[in-house]
Amino acid sequence: MATTERELTEPVDLCLPDGRTLNPRAVGWSRKPVHRANLVGRWGRTKRWDYWALLADEVVVSLTYADVDYLGLVAVWWYERASGRTGGREVVVPFARGVTLPDLPGTQPLTFSHHHLGVGVVDDAQGTSLTVRWRERDGRVGRLDARVALPSGHDSVNVVIPWSRTRFQYTSKHQARPATASLWLGEDHLELGGAHRPAWGVLDVGRGRWPYRTRWNWGAGAGVTADGRVLGIQLGGRWTAGTGATENGIIVDGRVLKLGDELQWQYDWERPLEPWRVVSPDGQLDLTLLPDHDRHARTQALVLATEVHQVFGRWSGQAPADDGTVVAVDGLLGFAEESRSCW
Repeated sequence: MATTERELTEPVDLCLPDGRTLNPRAVGWSRKPVHRANLVGRWGRTKRWDYWALLADEVVVSLTYADVDYLGLVAVWWYERASGRTGGREVVVPFARGVTLPDLPGTQPLTFSHHHLGVGVVDDAQGTSLTVRWRERDGRVGRLDARVALPSGHDSVNVVIPWSRTRFQYTSKHQARPATASLWLGEDHLELGGAHRPAWGVLDVGRGRWPYRTRWNWGAGAGVTADGRVLGIQLGGRWTAGTGATENGIIVDGRVLKLGDELQWQYDWERPLEPWRVVSPDGQLDLTLLPDHDRHARTQALVLATEVHQVFGRWSGQAPADDGTVVAVDGLLGFAEESRSCW
């Protein structure tokens, strides 16, 4: 089930010099980010975002920093597993004024300042620092100071999805990056990560030009297996079908096995808290997420309409590794989602 997609190892521009047309040399996948998203023009179809999630036994925290041309979205969200409480804050910015993402992800800080929400994301060679301050709807103050390490040699899944010469997406998915964080929710304080109760960082970088109507599946997860291997799960579906490319990969001890097959997703949109199963055609990958929380979001704003079920829980089953072995998975933290968008 390993991929036949072309592996890229040298820096490459996503677009031809006009900034509008897909560069044929950019089509393929890489273990490390090598694409520069030199997108110019075609206003309304260009989408740029960085999405971070921190997965821990106690809590899930996510940060969205997005520019979809006609608006920007900066948001923090959290879910406390023991109590079931959720919270956070989001700010919508008309025409994405002040929401800026670099062509080469990770090469400049992401900053945002608003009286309800402030964000700073700074990358260096060893990882990423996330600083978020916000005010909950009930007036409580939230604060996150996090560090997501990038261990030497740790692979990610980077791929260009080519719908056509003018509709394409570069995605960079990072899984199983060790994280530590201090989280304050009003008077409550949590320390996340460490040797005995590890936390994990997830990063989804998106740069591209999308059709107006889209649907996708995404699944992610991380943890340490019973035999002591660090496992990262990166699964996708729907949006890549028919393109000859996928965003699927399994990372074991920092080494990615890129999966070229489309995966079968089995779940019920109307009953999202029932199990979500993802299976490869050859059966080597067979994973089931047992959810404990459904983040159901619906947005309707003029030309933009989205609805998503993002469920959080634990993965179990089996997954293949780059060394030819099959890894047993039992209770690894993660999430799965379906998104339906007109944007």
